[in-house]
Amino acid sequence: MNAATSPSTLGYILKGYPRISETFISNEILLLEQLGYRLHLFPMRHPRENFCHDSVKQIKAKVDYLPTELLLDFPRLLLPNIFLTAKRPAQFRQGLALAGLRYKRNGNLATFKHLLQAGFLTNNHLLKDPSLTHLHGHFAHSPTSVTMFASLLSGRSFSFTAHAKDIYTSNPGQLLEKIKLASFVVTCTDYNRRYLEQLSQDTKTPIYCIYHGIDLNLFSHTTDHSECTPPYKLLTIARMTEKKGLPTLYKALQILKDKGFQFSHTLIGDGDDRDKLLQLITDLGLDDCCRWLGTRTHTEVLKQFAESDLFVLACEIAANGDRDGIPNVLVESLAMGVPALSTTVSAIPEILIHGETGVTVASGDPHIMAGNIEKILINKELRKKIIQGGTQHTRQSFDNRSLISELGAIFAKQLARNKEHALSPSLHGS
Repeated sequence: MNAATSPSTLGYILKGYPRISETFISNEILLLEQLGYRLHLFPMRHPRENFCHDSVKQIKAKVDYLPTELLLDFPRLLLPNIFLTAKRPAQFRQGLALAGLRYKRNGNLATFKHLLQAGFLTNNHLLKDPSLTHLHGHFAHSPTSVTMFASLLSGRSFSFTAHAKDIYTSNPGQLLEKIKLASFVVTCTDYNRRYLEQLSQDTKTPIYCIYHGIDLNLFSHTTDHSECTPPYKLLTIARMTEKKGLPTLYKALQILKDKGFQFSHTLIGDGDDRDKLLQLITDLGLDDCCRWLGTRTHTEVLKQFAESDLFVLACEIAANGDRDGIPNVLVESLAMGVPALSTTVSAIPEILIHGETGVTVASGDPHIMAGNIEKILINKELRKKIIQGGTQHTRQSFDNRSLISELGAIFAKQLARNKEHALSPSLHGS
């Protein structure tokens, strides 16, 4: 059996799998399988959590983890790369030259780890499985680095999905190189697409905007949130990191408390800034009205949405350029009929159209945020308008089954090109 006659398999290179914070990836994989695609997953890291969402359990794709650490896993990485050098010396020299060029740009030894991981993937999997005709990296940084090197070493085509941090904290030269070598690029917001097209305006690589979307059957509008009374219930689901702007949110809540506004606030999520943020809650005198639940399952998240009067995110651009795209929790909130407030950062206005599907404010200003939180909770006319507009917007633009069908059609064209290439006598083996 060869690549021309075997059913095609998509090789997905992932940073980690499964991850609670990346349900959009597991949902994508599951929906692609339901469309008839075969996938083989190659995560670079094992899961961080000891539980996963139910959708992950339905995925049938084979999972093979790549060696993770350069030093600890060096013996596992070395032998397959020695074998690969003997099998494909020209390609390995080309990969090594590219790694050297990229190392000169960023001075990061991880570049050589990515080459060795790609060599491991190529020798142990790609050269043994002719059905793996196309590779796709999720996130434009390290997973796509491995994907790009594996493409070069194996001769397979590749593409990647760019999200948020991976775009704006990447070296533009490194990112441009990946775009030029890729068959196509997918990104999850129009804001990102415009940035990537501006960066790569001299290249012919197509760049598609496909929103992540959500399963509208899981996030259904069953509770009427149009009426609310004090004490108001506010909800935030966010990783405890700089770009989520949680200090601004808590300062806004302090302003509301000092005015005598009655509310309770729940935070779901975890992260590197946990201790600092929990201390801030205490320092601002919010212990009696703010609680932190940590990471929670999908079932618990749905329960919190159903009980909430307002969903709030205070997204900001971090010092290193990291920022959100469209946080999926905003889409989920609107689909559940819970009005949402966030900032004008990045692509958030693509989901929260100010005054129509939600409310957006400038980032970093707790006074403006506090005023708009109060406005949404007490202005019944505005509240009903954005609830109705938000629900309609999610159903029209963020249905993940429709969106993954678009992605599947792009993959289908690529797989057809690969099969045509494999069948062509003039190209086969080139």
